[in-house]
Amino acid sequence: MMITPVHRFRDIERKPEYLQPEKCVPPPSRASLGTMWFIRDGCGIACAVVTWMLVFYADFVVLLVMLVPSRDYVYSVINGAVFNTLAFLALASHFRAMLTDPGAVPKGNATKEFIESLQLKPGQVVYKCPKCCSIKPDRAHHCSVCKRCIRKMDHHCPWVNNCVGENNQKYFVLFTMYIALISLHALIMVGFHFLYCFEEDWTKCSSFSPPTTVILLILLCFEALLFLIFTSVMFGTQVHSICTDETGIEQLKKEERRWAKKTKWMNMKAVFGHPFSIAWLSPFATPDQGKADPYQYVV
Repeated sequence: MMITPVHRFRDIERKPEYLQPEKCVPPPSRASLGTMWFIRDGCGIACAVVTWMLVFYADFVVLLVMLVPSRDYVYSVINGAVFNTLAFLALASHFRAMLTDPGAVPKGNATKEFIESLQLKPGQVVYKCPKCCSIKPDRAHHCSVCKRCIRKMDHHCPWVNNCVGENNQKYFVLFTMYIALISLHALIMVGFHFLYCFEEDWTKCSSFSPPTTVILLILLCFEALLFLIFTSVMFGTQVHSICTDETGIEQLKKEERRWAKKTKWMNMKAVFGHPFSIAWLSPFATPDQGKADPYQYVV
């Protein structure tokens, strides 16, 4: 088997003795591991907090500036229910994307016992990550922020303070979709509210003074427009990545495809679950990821 530039880029090792397993510390047992996944990164935590604050600010303006003072009760109830439902789903998706293990490879599993359990044959190849001392499955990449190798890593997103990988890509896609929807909804309501205030007395169209109302609406309009563009592009990019079964890193590095090609529908079901149902849109439904095959480490 010839070693291509792609192979050299992935820290290929052909013989177990070159892996230096004696330098690796055996990974802790699963019983001793905590159930919660959380990345202690200052920048990521700050971005996650800002994300929640921006959603709460939008909800504050929508409810107290636009809907509560409105004389149309039906309009206020319907739009309030829709906006808050979408906002709740967006924050729930963000929460799941942030606290779900994205598909981390056991750290320090490049031990002599684990390598022997793979039953390597002459000519077979395994990938080692020298940074976290793990045997990497195919399509796994090391994240310098999470300090772990992540299966099918797409990218590290500071807004969710986590990597987007095999196990949490669904929640990240839902997060971008719901943020885009509430941003669009907020923009439409701001437009209608400005028209309503121009036609009526500004002192009667809001509980706040006219200057304060204008400032709050302009800030919301700027926030909604910015995140509508950003999350719409990100949502489209993620859906395209899922349909083509090629992660963002693989596209960026132009890695050679070594995995079986599947239909777009099969790729969507692999991320969102099988079969298609309303659970695809729920951040509380966990898709079946299947169990990792120990021989996926070997090529």
